[in-house]
Amino acid sequence: MLRILHGTKYDFIRPWRIAVAITAVFIVAGLGFLAVHGINKSIEFTGGTLMQLEFQQPPNPADLRATVDGAGYPGSEIQPFGSPREFTVRAAGHDAGSSVEKTAREIEIALHKRFGATEPTVVRTEIVGARVGDELSRNALIAIVISLFVTLLYLAFRFEWRFGVAAVLATAHDLLSTLAFLAIMRLEVSLTVVAALLTVIGYSLNDTIIIFDRVRENLKKARPEPLYDVLNRSINETLPRSVLTHVTVAAATLSLLIFAGEVIRPFSWIMLFGIVTGTFSSVYIAGPTLLWIERKWPRARGNERAPSRAPAPVAPVKPAASRPPVAARTR
Repeated sequence: MLRILHGTKYDFIRPWRIAVAITAVFIVAGLGFLAVHGINKSIEFTGGTLMQLEFQQPPNPADLRATVDGAGYPGSEIQPFGSPREFTVRAAGHDAGSSVEKTAREIEIALHKRFGATEPTVVRTEIVGARVGDELSRNALIAIVISLFVTLLYLAFRFEWRFGVAAVLATAHDLLSTLAFLAIMRLEVSLTVVAALLTVIGYSLNDTIIIFDRVRENLKKARPEPLYDVLNRSINETLPRSVLTHVTVAAATLSLLIFAGEVIRPFSWIMLFGIVTGTFSSVYIAGPTLLWIERKWPRARGNERAPSRAPAPVAPVKPAASRPPVAARTR
C-alpha cells in the first residue's frame, strides 16, 4: 500500500476558533441568501412542464421569453443550460395531467412560429403534476429525517454519549453548510440532489467515526495523555487513510462535474462540496466539541476495570538464622 503522510505531528486542533468563525460566516450568509431567494426547486417538486431546447444559433433570451409569455405562460423560468445554444423553459403546470401536456405542445408551437419550423429542437420534456410534486417533496423530507434518526440511534449504541453528541453536531454542521452552498450557487434541488445530501451525511459521519474509533483506542492505552493530545495524535494517525479516500472520491466526482453534463452537475457539486465540509467538520467541529464536553463534564479518572478479587497477602520472609562461627581446628 502507498505510504504517505505517516508519522506526522500536525496540531490540527489549535486553529479551531478561526475555522469555526469562517464556517459560521459562510452558513449565516448562505441561509440569509436562502431566506431572500428561497429554494430553487426542480420540476419534480414544483410540478409543471420542463422543456430543454437546443438552437442552431444562440437566440436572444428576450425573444425567447417574449415567445413563451405570448403562448400564455407568463412568468416561466428560462435559463441557459450548459451552452449559449441550449435553454430550459419551466412553465407552471396544473393538477390535470392533460393540461400539463397541453402546456408543452402550446409552447413548442409558439417557438416554431417564432424561430422556424426546425428551430428549436426539443431535447427532452418532463411533465410532473402538482400533486406528484407535493408527494415527492414530502417523501424527500421524510427520507432526510429518517436518515438522521437512524444516525442518532447508531451513535447512541456505538459511542459514549460525549462522542455521539460531537458526531451529531458535526453532521448538523454538514447539513447546514451544504444547504448554504446550495443557496449561494443557486443549484436546482431535485431528487438527485436529495440523494447527494444523504450521501454527504453518511460520508461525513463515516469520517468522524473513523477518527473517534482511533481516539477510543488511544484512550484505552496505559500512558496518561490529555484529550487534546489524543485527538491530535488520532487525526494524524488516520491522515493517510483520509487523504487517499478523499482524493479518490474527489477525482471521481470531479470527472462527473466536468464530463457528465448539466443534468448530473448539481449532484456533482454537492458531492464535491460534501467531501470538503465532511473532512472539515470531522476535525474542526467534532474534535473541539468533544474537548468542550470533556471540560464541562469530565470523565471519572482512574475508572479502569479493577481486578475481580484482591491478591492474597504475601507473608513476610523471615531472615535466615545466623550460623555460629566455626571454631578453628586445633591440632
